[in-house]
Amino acid sequence: MTDLDGIQITTLAERPELAARIYEISDTWPVFAGEDLMASALHLRVPGEFPEYCVVATDGDRVVARGFAVPFNAVLKGREEMPAQGWDVVLVWAFNDRRRGNVPTVASALEITIDVDYLGRGLSHHMVAALRQAAGRQGHDVLLAPVRPTAKHRQPHLPMSEYVRQRRDDGLPTDPWLRVHVRAGGTIEKIAPASMTVTGSLAQWREWTGLPFDRDGDIEIPGGLVPVRCALAHDYAVYVEPNVWVRHRTRPTADAGR
Repeated sequence: MTDLDGIQITTLAERPELAARIYEISDTWPVFAGEDLMASALHLRVPGEFPEYCVVATDGDRVVARGFAVPFNAVLKGREEMPAQGWDVVLVWAFNDRRRGNVPTVASALEITIDVDYLGRGLSHHMVAALRQAAGRQGHDVLLAPVRPTAKHRQPHLPMSEYVRQRRDDGLPTDPWLRVHVRAGGTIEKIAPASMTVTGSLAQWREWTGLPFDRDGDIEIPGGLVPVRCALAHDYAVYVEPNVWVRHRTRPTADAGR
């Protein structure tokens, strides 16, 4: 348990009664992000299936942040620790491994969401640490993270490989969320070019974004890290989001594996 100025961070395994309340948070996720098919099919099941890898922060009776991670086997044929399909495929591998009884070799974070009223208080750093510690207690030496840079939407046409090279005068990443991870000891390893894919009809994209989607080609959308590719004749548009793989070392405690 972590206590930060009255805010407590625990795993969901320690406080299972909070599982039904972790979505009470007021967040800033764009609507289209929830339309990823992997999110629709599997993401909501993560807290119930992997509570020992998930953390929740509370301020009194209020849930103010959540963090999800999952374990998976990265050494099976056709797999690797940091796949190009990032967030989507890690989620699939975790559930496949659970069903097939494959022994996990690594853990990957999936999300950290902070209530908008608690942004800017340093809570994100403590949530990263809590996820890292949770993975360490399960015997993992490493916690990976397909990070979604929070300011990339301001430069949607810039390739992610160039974006991650942007630095402040102190040498830290200009992106605030990447900076949190680096300050927490994480190392930026590589790009996941197709970490999340959202497809839909033009009518669906109009509903999700409020934009007309009335021309072919790349269309910038609010909150999009890259443009959406629109095909009028075929009545669909596709968003393929790149993320950034970050590697964190964990510090397993004496009760690792319990």
